[in-house]
Amino acid sequence: MFESLTDKLQGALRKFGSKGVVTEEDLDLALREVRMAMLEADVNFKVVREFTTKVKERALGAKVLQSLTPVQQVIDIVHGELVEMLGGASPKLITAMQPPTVVMVVGLQGSGKTTSIAKLANLLKKQGERPLLVACDIYRPAAIDQLATLARSLDIPLHEEGTGVNPRVIAANGLERAKRQGMTHLLVDTAGRLHVDEEMMREVADLRRIINPAEVLFVADAMAGQDAVNAAKEFHEKVGTTGLILTKMDGDARGGAALSIRNVTGVPVKFIGMGEKTDALELFHPDRLAGRILGMGDMLTLIERAKETMSDEETDKFGEKMKRGTFDLQDFVEQLRKVRKMGPLGQLVSMLPGFNKIKAQLQVDEMDDKFFDRAEGIVLSMTTWERRHPEKIDGKRRRRIATGSGTTPHDVNNLLKQFFEARKIAKTISSGRFPMLRG
Repeated sequence: MFESLTDKLQGALRKFGSKGVVTEEDLDLALREVRMAMLEADVNFKVVREFTTKVKERALGAKVLQSLTPVQQVIDIVHGELVEMLGGASPKLITAMQPPTVVMVVGLQGSGKTTSIAKLANLLKKQGERPLLVACDIYRPAAIDQLATLARSLDIPLHEEGTGVNPRVIAANGLERAKRQGMTHLLVDTAGRLHVDEEMMREVADLRRIINPAEVLFVADAMAGQDAVNAAKEFHEKVGTTGLILTKMDGDARGGAALSIRNVTGVPVKFIGMGEKTDALELFHPDRLAGRILGMGDMLTLIERAKETMSDEETDKFGEKMKRGTFDLQDFVEQLRKVRKMGPLGQLVSMLPGFNKIKAQLQVDEMDDKFFDRAEGIVLSMTTWERRHPEKIDGKRRRRIATGSGTTPHDVNNLLKQFFEARKIAKTISSGRFPMLRG
């Protein structure tokens, strides 16, 4: 999502070069480009103005311009202000003093509201909680059917009374059932509309009064840009939201909504949706997203996902091979199959520090699932010996591999070059040194 913004921000900050001293003029020039990059990414113009003003004030106030490492300090300040813009500390779901903790999920049609509430229930279940879903979107029968299907697939109980009962009654009955059955959380799916209207707002406000939720989470489509920001602001003013769920963060939008929404609404982003699957909902960490925007990667999230799909022994073994730079194409195929369980490959590799520079170094336009499918096809056309000794694959073997994989010898040559380069980069990353982050 932030690839274009990352490129432009890095370009602006690289203009400092390796200067020992950065002048105020240098700072103004770089911040002008930062401002343009953020506006092009559809960040709210007031947010951009406030952000660049704060960066300049902090940079000048900290006497960065006389520092021995002014460039690094400016980058640190930009990172700090991005974290602040995104909300500072990582917010958590509010827990009621007496269970069940009631969570209302609100939003416009098409934002991913119904899917998000199922994802949230799944996340809570994984944490050992006992959630109950309640279907209060009676105006769109498909919403009830969709939620019922998701609930069954996740083995999570659902309270629904069809489309002929008032949502206020359904919500109250759902709350009674949750108390009776000892549920820890009650997740209420409310009606959505294509646009904000008074009738919907009145109903949501009534539901809020009846079930007294600890959280009212607004679901915003990150690909909707400033429209999502405006809808979130209106919901907050009329209903009183307590948190946000940003969906479609794995998409190719410019990312302006993600950077604007917390600042404009004053409400923290609590979760982000990173895909269609029911486990593709993550707690929101402002510092990690800021790191990804600046090309610093998000190794913590990558490690967390790896721990969910691989044993500590497997992770340590592969990590040791990366450090020594000894992993081969057989390891590549084995790890690729395990890593696919962690999510879309394009999304995962984008969490590596200096991702855009890595792509340039490997001479790859897009490192997505298609790229890895093609690479896997070529590797699977090799013998086990060839996978273990890629440096010994000669021209005759390359032609045979190309024929077996439906590619050309040129494709096989490119893959081997990319693999050897990637092995060097992996060794550097695993050692904790990130020279690719420098200009």
